[in-house]
Formats: sequence, C-alpha cells, structure tokens
Amino acid sequence: MKMTERTTNRTLEEYLELPYRIELVRDEDDEGNTGWVAEVTELPGCLSQGATPEEAIERVLDAMAGWISVALEDGRDIPEPREGSSHSGRFLLRVPRTLHADLAREAEYEGVSLNSFATAALAGSVGWRTQGQAA
Repeated sequence: MKMTERTTNRTLEEYLELPYRIELVRDEDDEGNTGWVAEVTELPGCLSQGATPEEAIERVLDAMAGWISVALEDGRDIPEPREGSSHSGRFLLRVPRTLHADLAREAEYEGVSLNSFATAALAGSVGWRTQGQAA
C-alpha cells in the first residue's frame, strides 16, 4: 500500500522536500519556436514550460507547490515519489550469430571492445550521451 497524505500527515513543505522526478523535454511549436517542458511524473498534470531548462524547472516547482496545496486542501491522496532505479548496468542480450559476427567485426575495425561498440550503438539509438561527450 502506498502511503498518502492521510496516513503521513505531511505538510506542503515536507512534500516539496521529497525526491519527486522531474522530466525535462525540449519542445518546438508549429512556428519553429523552441522552449522546454518540465513535468513531475508522479503528479498527473503537474507541468510547466519555459524558454530555458532552468526557467521550466523553476516554474514546474511552483506548479508542484500549487498541485500539492490543492490536493491537501481537498483531502486527496498525494502520490509518493517513485523508488530509485535498481538498474545494475548489466543485462544479457541474445542476438543471431551473424549479427554477433558483424558487430565483432565492426568493433575490431574501430579498435574497441565488442562491449564498448555495442554500448555506443545502443546509446546512439536512444540519443543518450555519456558524461564528457560533446553535445
């Protein structure tokens, strides 16, 4: 059972100190204007926009305070932050032998391990960069 405001009797300030997850996404409108959208993933509909990432986050923190305040006033349950990730960074992947051979050949050509090559290929497929890489 998830703990809620009714069972914890938390104040607004206590909720705001909890590690809620904020998702930040770059956004572009139909006219080509770019900005940022920040959303608190555990609080449905709690989002805000800004011209910069910092502005979007600042505004979503204000929206979060408003969202929680209204929920407290209305006596509604307030979702708890999600547990931290338990991903170890290790997973086993079975691939066809021919793909394994092609990947190994490409890794050797690039002068890197198969693990490094596969990690870079996976990271590139989701637009993920490791720390220290240029944007």
